[in-house]
Amino acid sequence: MTLDSGFIVVFAIAAAVTAAAAAGVRAAMLSLGIFVAPRPDRWHRSPTPTYGGVAILAGVLVALLGVPGGLEPLLPLLAVGAALFVAGWYDDVAPMSALAKMVSSLAVAAFFVLTLTTFRATPWQASMIVLAIVWFGFIDNAINLLDNMDGLAAGVSAIAATAMAVVFHDELGPAAWLLAALGGALAGFLVWNRHPAKIFMGNCGSFAIGGILAASSTLAVARAGTATAAAAAALILAVPIFDTTFVVLLRRLAGRSTTRGNIDHTSHRLVSAGFSEPKAVTILYLAGAGGAVIAYLIRSSPTVGWPLAAAFVIATLMFVLYLARVPAYAGQDFQALQHAPFAPLLSDLTFRWHAGEVLLDLALIATCYYAAYRIRFDGDAFVNFLPSFSVSLPAILGCQLAALYLSGLYSRIWSTFGLHDLSTVLRGVAGGLVLSVLSVTYIYKFERFSRSVFLIDAVLLTVAILATRSSFRILGRIAARNSPQRRRVAIYGAGTLGQLLARELQANPTWALNPVVFIDDERQKRSRRIVGVPVRGSLADLERVIRSQSVDEVLLSSPAINGRVEARVREVCAALNIPVRRLYVDIR
Repeated sequence: MTLDSGFIVVFAIAAAVTAAAAAGVRAAMLSLGIFVAPRPDRWHRSPTPTYGGVAILAGVLVALLGVPGGLEPLLPLLAVGAALFVAGWYDDVAPMSALAKMVSSLAVAAFFVLTLTTFRATPWQASMIVLAIVWFGFIDNAINLLDNMDGLAAGVSAIAATAMAVVFHDELGPAAWLLAALGGALAGFLVWNRHPAKIFMGNCGSFAIGGILAASSTLAVARAGTATAAAAAALILAVPIFDTTFVVLLRRLAGRSTTRGNIDHTSHRLVSAGFSEPKAVTILYLAGAGGAVIAYLIRSSPTVGWPLAAAFVIATLMFVLYLARVPAYAGQDFQALQHAPFAPLLSDLTFRWHAGEVLLDLALIATCYYAAYRIRFDGDAFVNFLPSFSVSLPAILGCQLAALYLSGLYSRIWSTFGLHDLSTVLRGVAGGLVLSVLSVTYIYKFERFSRSVFLIDAVLLTVAILATRSSFRILGRIAARNSPQRRRVAIYGAGTLGQLLARELQANPTWALNPVVFIDDERQKRSRRIVGVPVRGSLADLERVIRSQSVDEVLLSSPAINGRVEARVREVCAALNIPVRRLYVDIR
């Protein structure tokens, strides 16, 4: 699977043409007064020109004019894009219902799958045809739904198109040229569509792009005919798949319509959690790129790719759990679930019996144990030792789960999980290691087992448990540090009370204060990080630190900070128009 240098040329031409064409389309829309007006269920806040899809398709077509073999081999995919462009244009002019959009995409999907691809008429192939049509319709509408924040659909689709051209180069043949051109056109469109967007692609653009990606992935998987190819396609399109599934599920749990638009998508929840718009979009870009890299690896190097794919799925599930906790429905989140007849049972499973944590640990234990075999053995050796993995997995799952339970891991709270819980994790993993070795020694006499596999497994499982358990706290910290809604605070005094104050500010979002720096007069604390917050200077450096760290407020952390020191702090802050407050601790 090599990428011809001609693809780079096609990518560059498409990018340049689209960037220039988007400027022309934008100017035309401005002169005609065609805008997308702000609405309560849409994210943008100012009227923005639309129909950028015209520029994207123009860039694609111009870039394809000189490709080897001409446009004839690409006509089926171009027909899909053209048909859905027309459907999207109609929706832009006279908005269609969600049902009408779905029917439109499924009709095009049926035409493409049944007429433009080759399937044998067997019951198995017939079921695959139906599945392919459903997949096509889902992906097309997922790309349309993903167009909910500046630069998001364009960037994610550019990554997906380019990755699909690389990963499925052999299966797609000439169609890979079209994907390279689409990736370049979307990259050029981002010149105008990134935050703050100066033009939108419109439904004509998102439907056409989604259709080309859906048709290309359907064609690639059908020609490859393997589960690995299907997994690779899903990983490449992981972001739109995840976003659509997540939104539909959360809307149902809130008792809301799944087809009515709202600002409750993955990107919106990231902003609500504290990330800025560009950073929320960048996070989803990275997720899309990560899925694309893993898709390439599971086809080119399965030994590395499959364990990474399992880790990617687990990380995605953790991301789902984190974002699901971000309110989006004015206090009605999970309302439908709370009114369900099985709600008490679900509550017990979740909070009393820790079913979610146990299921997560089952997945972690199995994945790490398999990864240990993959790391330890290669080629024929892996094939020879794989039966040992299969027969021993149930015993390993039981031993390690029992050890984790006995260690007290399930009594720990995720939101406060940190290094102070490391001993609990090490105790649980070490206990599981000992029990696992004893069990396979007793049951299988340790024949065809490797001691190093169990050591590698212990290291991987320790890292996995620490990463998953601390993920909520880490994501919360990152979001808090980047949140434009939180005021940036300098804490004067990095002693015990200062550390207590910093921890409380980090953990309590209702205060909307973000500790970004400590000021302390003790020399030994300089240039250190305390509870994750850097110490940047003393009283003499106060004005410089306030300016360099863009501090909005100064908090005095201790009663010992008074007299001349307090007077000087208030004097400097008054000159900079920065408020000063003091922490009071009162035990009655």
